[in-house]
Amino acid sequence: MCGIVGYIGNQDAKSILLQGLEKLEYRGYDSSGIFVVDENKNGHLFKEKGRIADLKKIIETDTFCTVGIGHTRWATHGRPSVKNAHPHQAANHQFTLVHNGVIENFLELRETYLSDISLSSDTDTEIIVQLIAYFAEKEQSSTFEAFKKTISKLKGSYALALIDINQPDIIYAAKNKSPLLVGKGESFNAVCSDAMAMIQETNQFVELMDGELVTLTRDEVKIETQDGTIINRAPYTAEINLNDLDLGTYPYYMAKEIDEQPAVLRKIIQAYQNDLGQFQLDKDIITSLKDSDRVYIIACGTSYNAGWAGKHLLENLAHIPTEVHLSSEFGHNMPILTKKPFFIFLSQSGETADSRQVLVKINAMNFPSLTLTNVAGSTLSREADFTLLLHAGPEISVASTKAYTAQITVLAALSEAIARENGIAGDSNMAHELGIVATGMESILSEKTHIEHLATEYLRTSRNAFYIGRGVDYYVVMEAALKLKEVSYVQTEGFAAGELKHGTIALIEENTPVIAIITDKVTAGHTRGNVQEVNARGAHSLVIAMEGLEQESDQFVLPEVHPLLTPLVSVVPTQLLAYYTSLHRGNDVDKPRNLAKSVTVE
Repeated sequence: MCGIVGYIGNQDAKSILLQGLEKLEYRGYDSSGIFVVDENKNGHLFKEKGRIADLKKIIETDTFCTVGIGHTRWATHGRPSVKNAHPHQAANHQFTLVHNGVIENFLELRETYLSDISLSSDTDTEIIVQLIAYFAEKEQSSTFEAFKKTISKLKGSYALALIDINQPDIIYAAKNKSPLLVGKGESFNAVCSDAMAMIQETNQFVELMDGELVTLTRDEVKIETQDGTIINRAPYTAEINLNDLDLGTYPYYMAKEIDEQPAVLRKIIQAYQNDLGQFQLDKDIITSLKDSDRVYIIACGTSYNAGWAGKHLLENLAHIPTEVHLSSEFGHNMPILTKKPFFIFLSQSGETADSRQVLVKINAMNFPSLTLTNVAGSTLSREADFTLLLHAGPEISVASTKAYTAQITVLAALSEAIARENGIAGDSNMAHELGIVATGMESILSEKTHIEHLATEYLRTSRNAFYIGRGVDYYVVMEAALKLKEVSYVQTEGFAAGELKHGTIALIEENTPVIAIITDKVTAGHTRGNVQEVNARGAHSLVIAMEGLEQESDQFVLPEVHPLLTPLVSVVPTQLLAYYTSLHRGNDVDKPRNLAKSVTVE
């Protein structure tokens, strides 16, 4: 959450910062701002509530600036407003700072050191920059020493970038629990929350670790720890295709990313398939999983929903008992663990703060861990024992679609690889079956017009909606409900169909949309009975059924696929229903209110 970018070089910093912030806007879009320094060493601060487009309107273009920092905000402390927008300045205007994260002890710091300072915002971030000024003046210390001392006082998460107007040829930066990269170029250097922000300037990036501080000039990057130890870390090459970041002919990234799912599945198959056409993964991962007595899947949001489909695969294919837990709950309310647990962390960004706090505890207990992520080199990837990449390409829309299906696909590959190693795979070939799924996805995507009509008929004006299903379909309806509520703001719940009569059916009113997913022949009749129950109470029901289980009255028929892989096809029409409902309600599909893509605060 929140996006940071900083640049020091010889080019126009304003345009580079704004371009970077546009790439980071998925991380937060409540407000934004930049601070730049011109050739006469004068500082210029621009802040605005709303999107980067709103900020652009107030930027003065008649000054040439080669140094600056910028920020796009997801509000934590203080409402979205100009006064709470970053960058924040010290009372003497000497220091200007941007911050991603949450400072847990900000009130204590204010009472201890800053009781005489009149604050101009409601943010924890302003406490940091005021504290830097306090130590610089009180102890007559250098900016770097004041910065370092301030950091030593902070409890919580932060990625920081600082400019001292008296030293405008330097940017100071630091991180703890929030992502921050250094971008290295010819006669310039940069900092950013995500390589996408600077990929048009450079593909060379240095990962920063927790507790490290950075001093950037145009020609040098100095990284050190709190005790002064110098860190020499080689840059890595960010393999990001600029074409992947463009919308092309699509109006929204969500539409583009839904369409990319068949290609993502085929890319995963290619990445993890051996010469025999079977899935073959890192031997150490398989050995570690074989030695475990239970798998614990840890995730949040959409990844949590993918974890339930993963549980279904691991238990039915690999015969490994599996539990699924919310990261935000597990870290503070850990259940009694088995003797030999194995942990799988699902995270599109690999920076999810709730999941990371669990991983830190798991590492301290010396339990093995695997991260499934879309981002190589991300924190969860670096700190887990093993990593399997999703190969989904950049996912920019806040509402995750292709990462969800990619996570399930990689979990299918993992499950079969374990089953094969244990000699229980039989004649199954998940790579082949997933190829059929990819083709099935394409057939669903060819029916967008029909799905758009369904969205208009059932959901365009509705205030509430329900998704119902049983077994693996229940796992999918949880994700379907999340997708609809987050982009269209229709209050939607996903329920196990059999639970309706135990309370939820009291909420059914005349014309309440109830969408049922039916892909399991064992429970199909039961779910249809539940549809009749809600119809009897005035519901407006829509049935999505798999070929072979369909009835003439069903509104949408899914192509038949392997029973363990049905979530990969049944979720696609629900993604499109959410997309078209949001679109026809006039919402910003890619940037739903109050949300951000990368959740880097607990």
